[in-house]
Amino acid sequence: MNKFFVILFHTYLSKLKSKSFIITTIITTLLIVGVSNIQSIIEVFDTDDQKIIAVYDEENRAAPLLEEQLSASSESVTIEQVTDVSGVEQKVEEGEYEGLLTVTFDEQGLPSGEYQASSITDSATITLLEQALQQIKIGVATSQMGLTQEQIATLYEPINFNVTAMEESAKSEEELNQARGLVYVLLFVIYFSVILYASMIATEVAVEKSSRVMEILISSASPIMHMFGKILGIALLSLTQLTFWIVVGYFSMSNNLDGMTGGMFEYFGVGDLPVSTIIYAIVFFLLGYFLFATFAAFLGSLVSRIEEIQQMIMPMTLLIVAGFMISMFGLSNPDNSFIQVTSFIPFFAPMIMFLRVGMLEIPVWEIGLSIGILVSTIVLLALFGAKVYRGGVLMYGKSSSLKDIKKALQLTKEK
Repeated sequence: MNKFFVILFHTYLSKLKSKSFIITTIITTLLIVGVSNIQSIIEVFDTDDQKIIAVYDEENRAAPLLEEQLSASSESVTIEQVTDVSGVEQKVEEGEYEGLLTVTFDEQGLPSGEYQASSITDSATITLLEQALQQIKIGVATSQMGLTQEQIATLYEPINFNVTAMEESAKSEEELNQARGLVYVLLFVIYFSVILYASMIATEVAVEKSSRVMEILISSASPIMHMFGKILGIALLSLTQLTFWIVVGYFSMSNNLDGMTGGMFEYFGVGDLPVSTIIYAIVFFLLGYFLFATFAAFLGSLVSRIEEIQQMIMPMTLLIVAGFMISMFGLSNPDNSFIQVTSFIPFFAPMIMFLRVGMLEIPVWEIGLSIGILVSTIVLLALFGAKVYRGGVLMYGKSSSLKDIKKALQLTKEK
């Protein structure tokens, strides 16, 4: 048993001290801090530079109307009326004006516009001007119809449309929207974590085989002990890294909770995170990790060169991607029959059953059945994988297909 812990902690510490792990951790930490402080960062770069739009029309009445519309929607765009367009285009190119808006009125007094700028990449400003002209057009048209301001406001007032679930245990629309945002984020965490750490195991095994270190290792410890030492060592590494990111994210966000209201923060339910969702996320993350880590370990044992890793683990990667894509589809319709069925397929369950648990009130037996299927699959895969691993670590030469599993099993029987 001492040899097992030696392998486990050697795997853990060697990866923990590696440059790639440290660099990845630092970069991701900076991204977490950046996202949680995005409002403050935007305010730092948000200068008070005004965008001046030159406006020309023959009747000289468009500029006041546009200025009135824009004053309520934007403080960064100002209107300047010009009585002659000669020389204005040059001023636009020199940067004195952001652009030139030429407005024409038809026989009914309805406006249309033509916008010229050095570059049309500033879609926000263009949209603002277009919306302002649209509002002017609506105002002119409705006034010609004899509608009062109250009638116009009533016409454009949104209807009341309430959605209520008849089942007592069903989540409300607001709770469902928040759950959807939380599950969306956590699905990405599960997806990238599983694919990253499972691939790390396969690469670790291949590196040791390519350097012939494997021959020394298996002479001092059994291949099965070596396999599970690798899996648990990387699992410990992943928990260390994820815990660090969670702590950093928590403290970073706790200092900015006042600015995390409305918009996407309201959608993602920041500050109102259900404990059960976090527990299920951890459970399905660990189950998904051990499932694909075991898969990756025996696939990695079949190759002799690092260059062959990506080709060999491609089936595993496709399974993870398929599960993630089905989960993305299920976000909009978690009650779909296809989603229900695939939530019990072991290679998809870590993400899809978690999706259903996070967004719906489903029977406990369904959750238990899915977890039971996952655990059983992990055990069977571990037993089968151990046999493949035992023979695979002794295989050298070009390996590029799953047919090598048969060779590995034959080597296991001969030992």
